[in-house]
Amino acid sequence: MSTIQLRTPIPGPKSAALGARKDKAVPRGLSNATPVFVARSQDAWLEDVDGNRFLDFAGGIGCLNTGHRNETVISAIESQLKSFLHTCAQVTPYENYVRLAERMNQITPGKFPKKTLFVNTGAEAVENAIKIARAHTGRSGVIAFEDAFHGRTMMTLALTSKTHPYKAGFAPFPSDVYRIPYAYCYRCSYSLKYPSCEVFCARHLEDTFKRVVASEDVAAVIAEPVLGEGGFIAPPPEFFRILMEICNRHGVLFIADEVQSGFGRTGKMFACEHYGIEPDMLLTAKSLGGGLPLAAVTGRAEVMDAPGPGGLGGTFAGNPVSCAAANAVLDVLEQGNLLERANVIGERFDRRARELQSRYEIIGDVRGLGGMRAIELVKSRETREPAADETKQITKYCYEHGLITITAGSYGNVIRVLVPLVITDEQMEEALGVLEEALASVCASQPALAGTK
Repeated sequence: MSTIQLRTPIPGPKSAALGARKDKAVPRGLSNATPVFVARSQDAWLEDVDGNRFLDFAGGIGCLNTGHRNETVISAIESQLKSFLHTCAQVTPYENYVRLAERMNQITPGKFPKKTLFVNTGAEAVENAIKIARAHTGRSGVIAFEDAFHGRTMMTLALTSKTHPYKAGFAPFPSDVYRIPYAYCYRCSYSLKYPSCEVFCARHLEDTFKRVVASEDVAAVIAEPVLGEGGFIAPPPEFFRILMEICNRHGVLFIADEVQSGFGRTGKMFACEHYGIEPDMLLTAKSLGGGLPLAAVTGRAEVMDAPGPGGLGGTFAGNPVSCAAANAVLDVLEQGNLLERANVIGERFDRRARELQSRYEIIGDVRGLGGMRAIELVKSRETREPAADETKQITKYCYEHGLITITAGSYGNVIRVLVPLVITDEQMEEALGVLEEALASVCASQPALAGTK
């Protein structure tokens, strides 16, 4: 039986009415990827207020690796609700915060002593990591990467690369932030080819210390192990090892932003594990809370202890209900099934996407790790001109036919897969079928984007 069930055109009348109310009540800056207003959800599907049922390739932008309303997570939340909702961990602390910190210290890469701070969002985790790095090193500089996304607060916007819509009109941003190219092999900043390039982009960090900012003035390098909003770009295996060797040589901390890539999304608990690196600080959020707001900074104990008492915190940071949910998320993930499932999902998507690539000129690149996969769409494989308008048409076709997708990439031409890892094989095939129909529909209207054979 099909999971997708469409009872009305999209948007349905109730969603359309809510959209009109939203336009009057909510600032236009809060845009929506779809015109669909959700009423309920479960596992890998959601249903809108008009009774239309969709498969979900967005997963709340990566917050639902364990699925919508996972039973173990819901049970933990209900149990905590019977005890207390909020006291503020800085006033009267509670056991599940401590237990979750202990578990995060244990499961993150690195055998050294660690400590964990909990906050509310990924952006807060990044902000606090920069504070901690500066306090520990006594330095102020931070190096980030092109195509990076680290959040929407002012410090994280300084670190974020994409200008529109994130940064335009919001300057000035905090200073002492420097940017270097990421290992975006499909669009290499140096027009080189891997592996003959010898990962020049990573080695360029050493040159940056000579020509842009002195290493003794840099507190940290921050990077996503797999770019999220930047287009689901997984760098070559040597990239992070080379970066960390340079950082260690100069006493610069390395911060891994795993807000989107963590908790099984790439087929391992953390994407860092694919690269064999042990970051000084590792940042998590999104799927940590199983659908509730929670983020963490986990790092070397001596680094995390740099700020003095009262230097870190927040009124709702590490909320007890969110901590209960997160402990349940770790219970589910530590069973191991979802990590394996992420790889199965990724392999299934990769096979189908490469078969479609052989038929449609519009698919320029297929990439990713585990269940964190994407296709990059281009007008021409020769010029690699981004097909941003066509990407919008494809995502629109998808939600009109029962599949929720979201885009990514600095050029808005990447379709990313963040499906809950509990999706069934049958649901995955159904979703990929809609995506294939969307590609066929757009390419039919523009023959130059169609078959290469």
